[in-house]
Amino acid sequence: MSINHLSRLPKSLRLRKSIMEEIMDSRTRLLTAIAGEEPDRVPLYCWVFGFKAPKELRWTEKCREVTHWYTMRLEHIHTLPQKWDIQQDFLRVDRWLSLGLDDVLDVSVPWSAHPDVTIRDWKQPPSAQEPYIPPLGGVGGGYTILCREYNTPAGALRHLVRQTEEYQGEGWVIQPDHPELFEDFNIPRGIEHAVSSPSDLPKLRYLLCDATSAQLASYREQMAQVKKFADERKVLVQGWSAFGMDGIVWLCGVEGAVMAAMENPSFFQELVDTMYDFDKRRTEIMLDVGGVDMVVQRGWYSSTPFWSPALFRRFVLPHLKDLVTIAHQAGALFAYVMTTGLMAMLDELKEANIDLLYFVDPVQDNIDLKVFKQRLECNFAVAGGINSGVTLGRGTPDEIREAVYSAVHDLAKGGGFILSPVDALFPDTPSDNVKILIEAWREVCNYPI
Repeated sequence: MSINHLSRLPKSLRLRKSIMEEIMDSRTRLLTAIAGEEPDRVPLYCWVFGFKAPKELRWTEKCREVTHWYTMRLEHIHTLPQKWDIQQDFLRVDRWLSLGLDDVLDVSVPWSAHPDVTIRDWKQPPSAQEPYIPPLGGVGGGYTILCREYNTPAGALRHLVRQTEEYQGEGWVIQPDHPELFEDFNIPRGIEHAVSSPSDLPKLRYLLCDATSAQLASYREQMAQVKKFADERKVLVQGWSAFGMDGIVWLCGVEGAVMAAMENPSFFQELVDTMYDFDKRRTEIMLDVGGVDMVVQRGWYSSTPFWSPALFRRFVLPHLKDLVTIAHQAGALFAYVMTTGLMAMLDELKEANIDLLYFVDPVQDNIDLKVFKQRLECNFAVAGGINSGVTLGRGTPDEIREAVYSAVHDLAKGGGFILSPVDALFPDTPSDNVKILIEAWREVCNYPI
């Protein structure tokens, strides 16, 4: 790791070797790994998205057992089957820490629509012209259409989505009863996405306003709670303030975004600039309020399944570099999310000067971890190393143990590695397999490796 990366750590965390050999608290351990150093042990950090926790780790609220775990990273997701708040985040963190794992508190910055914007919701009945047929049929042969119209001072913006109503099982997402502007669920079900032409951009800007005074006061109050808990438990706080290309795809759909970039690049650039302005404002608010160790930008929809390295360099990299600089100037670290296409995008990620990459996945990305480590050249730290859906979801105990051993052996030497299932523990991730993951990690986690 370069001197520049090390210098971003607070002086109190630039630890001498003798101190580093002692047991670290969770925040120090993660910050040391992110700085490219070797902490006392390889951190194990498990994101959760509906994970069905083992019974001995659950808690009860209002006479109801909290079975599935989420995170405040999902605060602006509208498809969760249950409410999740910061107090539940605190309880989850305590449960993971009790096992010796590391965990992180996630926060995100609110925003608002212009006060003159009004919203109208309605449903259109199934149509015989609808090309998608529900599995069990349906009236008219198609799906009901959920419709939302934003009436702005610049004109109306419409968003139409199929109401598929499928049940995926306990803990999984459910479809809301109206289209939300930013939501994964809309992408494959969209009929008319919110943004499709240059004339939509003035309307869109009315929906991307700063937080109201009431929202900001609530956020400050929440951050005071977060800071108090984080200081007491010595845990890291990361802030999700940048949608990046994920926001573009939410607004346009996958096909709409890719085609706009290729066929109407001037319009697409203006849309990208609009999203960056929104991301930058929220990031600056978050850094101004304080209490965040690391800024995180989403990038699930910024990788090679959607964009070539040339398009990434043109439309993503410039604003990403700017946001990284803003975070660093404020004394915060910067993490970027990308789970596929890492070898193809590695030069661009190095140039971005990020501190941490979420995630490297040897299965989904079909990546050789040893080669990746060599090509990385200690430019930034990485989290990941073990696939969640296949390895943890369906692997045998021996396969899980071997995956953990390989990830630690290939990525942890010299520091700069956080072992993490990519990219979360889900409702169908067997808790017994998670226990095997933890057991295997304990067998190989201690430095020196």
